[in-house]
Formats: sequence, C-alpha cells, structure tokens
Amino acid sequence: MMRNKQRNMSRRHFLATTGGATIFIGGYCLLPGCTEKGIAEDKEAIKKEVNVWVKLTSSDQVIIYNPAAEMGQGSMTAVPLVLAEEMDADWSKVKILNSPVEAETYGVGWSPGGTKNMTTAGSRTIRSYYQLMRETGAQIRAGLLQNAAEKWQVNVEELTTKPGYVIHEISDRTMSFGEIAEFGNFESLPTISSVKMKDPKDFRLIGKVLPRYDVPSKTDGTATYAMDIQLPGMMYGFINRSAVHGAKPELTNESEIKNMEGVVSVVTLDHGIGLVSESVEAGLKAKHQMKINWADTLALSHNSEEDLKAYTIEGASESKKDGDVDSAIKTATKVHEATFTNKYVYHAQMEPLNAVISLSTDKQSAELWIGSQAPDRAKSAVAQTLGINESKVTVNQLFLGGGFGRRTLSGYAAECAALAMSVNGPVKLIWTREDDVSYGAFRPQVKHFFKAGLDREGRITSWDHTAVGPGGGLSNGGAGVSHYDIPNVRFMRKDVDHGIRTKHWRAVGHGPHKYAIETFIDQLARSNNTDPYLYRLEMMKGNERARRVLERAAELSNWDPTPSRGKAMGIAFADRDSFSCGVAQISLNHDTGVIRVHKYWCALDAGVIVQPDNALAQVEGAVIMGISSSLKEQIDIKDGKVVQSNFDDYPILRMSEAPESIEVALIDSDEAPDGIGEAGLPAVGGAIASAFAALTGKYLYDMPFTPERVLAVLKDAL
Repeated sequence: MMRNKQRNMSRRHFLATTGGATIFIGGYCLLPGCTEKGIAEDKEAIKKEVNVWVKLTSSDQVIIYNPAAEMGQGSMTAVPLVLAEEMDADWSKVKILNSPVEAETYGVGWSPGGTKNMTTAGSRTIRSYYQLMRETGAQIRAGLLQNAAEKWQVNVEELTTKPGYVIHEISDRTMSFGEIAEFGNFESLPTISSVKMKDPKDFRLIGKVLPRYDVPSKTDGTATYAMDIQLPGMMYGFINRSAVHGAKPELTNESEIKNMEGVVSVVTLDHGIGLVSESVEAGLKAKHQMKINWADTLALSHNSEEDLKAYTIEGASESKKDGDVDSAIKTATKVHEATFTNKYVYHAQMEPLNAVISLSTDKQSAELWIGSQAPDRAKSAVAQTLGINESKVTVNQLFLGGGFGRRTLSGYAAECAALAMSVNGPVKLIWTREDDVSYGAFRPQVKHFFKAGLDREGRITSWDHTAVGPGGGLSNGGAGVSHYDIPNVRFMRKDVDHGIRTKHWRAVGHGPHKYAIETFIDQLARSNNTDPYLYRLEMMKGNERARRVLERAAELSNWDPTPSRGKAMGIAFADRDSFSCGVAQISLNHDTGVIRVHKYWCALDAGVIVQPDNALAQVEGAVIMGISSSLKEQIDIKDGKVVQSNFDDYPILRMSEAPESIEVALIDSDEAPDGIGEAGLPAVGGAIASAFAALTGKYLYDMPFTPERVLAVLKDAL
C-alpha cells in the first residue's frame, strides 16, 4: 500500500465567531466525550456493564473504554477498534470514552511481569494492548452468544454473529446486542482460554480504512483540551522557573508581588517561584516583575557547543558486544573512522503544558483536568504533592496538543497541585511557550565515535561504536546493527552529567543514532565504490524481513544513485521495533547552503497494521518531523541557560519547505503489531546525508544540517 500525497495541515479551528471558545463546567461536572454523559440518546435505554472495558445499551450502543492518551496518533480509535473487531460490534454504534485512570485495571506492563502503567509512549500502545483487546473482545462475544443461546434455548455452537447481532441460522432468528443487554447476565464470562479469536482473514475492522474517532471534534473545534476548561471561580497559576536547570530560588521582592493587583498567593517551589492570580493578565504582569536570586548549580558551567566538541571516549564502558572486535580490527584490510554529533532538541509540541485542579474544601481530595501521556503518574504526583491517597484524586484525561515524550513527565500536575494548595478555589496552571523552551527536557546531545574494519572485498568485519553524552539510557537507543551481517560488533557508552533536563523525544535515541550509523555505512559503501543500496542489501542476507523492506524502498523510489539535474537520492535503514527504509531526494543551494528535500519514500514493515490510513499519516508526520530536526532544530546552552526562547529563534520546518510528496509503502506482514508512530523518523537524517554525499562527495558530520554548517563543509571541499 502506498500514498503519494501533499497534505496541508492547520491548527485546530478555535477562533469561532465568539473569538475563541472555552468549556465552562458548572458544579465541576465531568466533560461530555470523556464520560457517559449524553452517550445514549434514548434516556430510557438500559446500560449493562459487560466488564471493565465495555458497556452495552438497550438502544444498541456499545461503549468502549480507551486507556491510551490521544495526542494525534490515533490510539483512541485503534485500541477500541481491536476489541470491537473480536466482539463483532457494529462500528457505527460504538462510542469511545476515556477509561478511568486506574493503572491496575486499565494499564499494561511493557515487559512480562512488569508493573502496570497507562503511559502512552515509545510506540508501545498497540503492541501492548493488541492481544489483550483481542482476547477481551472474543470473551465478550462468547458471553453474548451464551446469553442468546440460553434465551432461545438452543446449543451455543449453533449461533454465530455479524456486526451488532447474534444469529441462529437454523431458525432464521437474529438478536441485537442491545436486546441482549436488556436481559443478559455477564457476571461470569467464559474464560479467555476457552474462547476462540477470529482468523485474521475474517477481520472486518482491523486492516481496513476507517475514520478516526477524534478527528470530527478536532475539525469543528469542539475537541476539549485542558486549556479549554473554565470552572466557576477559577484562578490562574504561573511559575518563574530556574533559567539554569537545578537552581533553587530566593524571591527578593515577595511583599511587592503579593501586593500587586490581582495576585492571590505566592508559592516557593524547589525550582521556581509560583503565583496564583485572579486573571491571566495580572499573573503574567506579576511574573515578569519578580526579582529572584538563583543558587549556583552544576548546569551553570555547561556550554553545549564547547562541551560537545570536548567529549572523548576515555572512560567509556562496554554496553554490548558480539565477537572479538579488537582482533578483527587488527586483521582488517582497511580501517575507517568517523565522528558524528547531534545537538539538543526541543519537543516543540503545539500545546504548551497546562492543567486544571480543583480541591475539596478540606483539601483532602482533588479533581484534575489534564492532557498527559502518563495520567496515572500525574495522578500519583498530585496525590504526593497534596499528601493524600491516590484514591482521593480524580483524573479527567483530555486530548493532548502533541506530546512526543514531553508529556510523560508529571511535574506540571504537581506544580498545579502545589499552587492550588495555597488558595481556596480551582486553579489553571499555564506554561508560556518561553517557559516550555527554557525549562524544557531535551533530547540529549551526543557525540558518536566509529571505527570499522573491512576485508578485501569491502565487507564490514568489525564495528566499534561509542556514544558520549548526557541522558543515560536515552542516548543508547538505536545503536544496534543486528539487521546487518557484521560478525564482530561492540557498543560503548559514556554518560556525561551537565545537570540539564533530558527526556525521550520522538523515536528517542534512534533518530541521532541511525543518522550517524547509516551515514557511516554510506561512507563505507562509497569508499568501496559500491552503490549504498546494494552494499546494504549484501549485508542483509541473514535477515529476510529487513531485506524485503530495503528492496521495497528502492523499488518505490526507482532508486538511482547517480545525481541528475542538480538532485540526488540518498538511502538509510532503521529498526525502531518496526523495520523502515527511507529514500530522500534533495537539492542544494550552493550559495545559501540550504538543503531542500523534494521527495521522500518510505517502506515499512510494522507487523499487522490495525489502521492503514492512520499508519500512513503517522509515517508522513514522522518524516516531516525528521526533516525538521535534521535540517533546522537545535537547543544551545550557554552558561547553563537555554539560548532559544520561542519559534522565532527555534525554527521548525514550514509548510512551504515540506517535500513535494511523501510516498509510503506498508508491507503486508503476519508479524505481531509493532510501533508505527516513531518508525518513520530515524532513517530521515541518514537518507538526507546520503543524498548530500551523492550530490557533493562530502559528508555531513553534525546534525542539524543548518546552512552555516553546510557552507562550512562546502568550503572545506574547495
């Protein structure tokens, strides 16, 4: 399956005739769309709880609870859809609600025996819930059949289903799921082990093109985010956070701030000074007039560019090893070395962090409105801040205006709780864009050291890779090369602590690692006068699945390694759980140093695809983000302070700079579902660097490939 499409993406249409809309909640009731309010049009309809995941109504509606955060990636549709498939529900009658934030009931463990959680991250949602949802749906279907059999007094083996109905073909009778809801008993459903799941060839929903559940409300502006919430008597919270990460504050003009018009309270936090105000305007004014002394901290001495250049491999420790790398290097015909770097990157999600909290009069219970990738962690953070049991915290999970890993942190929920403790009434915490940039949690900067030994035929016999930088495990992901036939492999890791907040960023370490790895492999291929595509193909003889993806990308793009008319193609491969291969076609303005990606092709094997059209959209979005981070995005830190502050000095890819086309091929696969949301990104940097080498004969060793860096490379070529 493929799509060649230009898509114009725009912000949510929130400026209606009223000049902008908020959701006013009287009496602190919960939101339609997040609860069962307004679900059944027939007020007399009976609702029957089948299990914790599903309720049926006598009006034939099927209510399915969604445990995953919806931040534009489609999980709100995909997870319930798998359950509906096995249940044989009529999709047009399905209503999806966010589940309660109860990890023990609605969470999953990311590893066998792992602690259950409700975190939506790491492209884990579908692969974590797929089997559970299939089993649950099949169990419910078996319960429906059993209830119908008892009602009709027939053998259950004589019954089957079609969407929304149980059928008894012998007597030509049908019974809707709604009818069964009126009399059915679901207290003891058949055991999971006793039920049979569908043969995938009989799927009616999985693998079909269906509209996403969240899109209509995001299209007409009725979708609800935490920023939309408006409670009676609500106040506004703002925080001056430390410009240097880890610094503790001392407010020197506290009396002045407290006496400012509209200021209700001032709160000292470990990492900043917060205030609660009667209005947004009053809060922002007071925030900007705070005078704060900040304590010295480790990050104060950090200068990102200088420190990155100074990274060395001395002191690195072995993380993974196969074979004998040192011996293979000694016997190699040729030895190649190269060093690559990548800079800090900001999440740049459309919606800055925000949350709303209302405390009970005695402050022993709380209600939270938030868009979080980890609502169970947010719940725990609020409870811990307030010193109450988690059972006393009600969480209303709302849409997220982008996450990319940033919203797995729950500090903003704790901040909101701390501010709410200081006043009597609900509080909305608002981060400005400047807050979000200066106190961000960034994808780490890393320096990659490579050494490879080649035999007489140019084959890689040894591979030595050392990654140096902050972030611990965040800088490890993506370092593997197991899809290539390399007999001796070693990965070394050296962690450097600068006191800077780092965090998972879309595809985590796979973006920078695959850029460095694939660019080095491209360099080895060209040094051997070999087509980079054929070079990789030869190294994939032992991995048929990876080889198939590589071949499909070459076929899709009509791969040609020879530059033509000022344009050139580059190729790169990535394994981010799924296998993907990207081909970029670029041109270069030699006067300005601007690289333009004209076309991009991607082949992807992600196992069973639950929602094909959404998978295509996810890959397209990941490619755009990959191009943006490869060409433009970086955070600079000087004397511990983030230099950038907003999108005027942190540029991201504009619509006018997007490729003319992005073509995606989803490979049919019977493998279990793997991640898709991040899979399209890691190969992008390497594909662009490969195309640049084809066009100029030179390599880009530092990401992002800004015009200044490109011009410097071109100058060195003279």
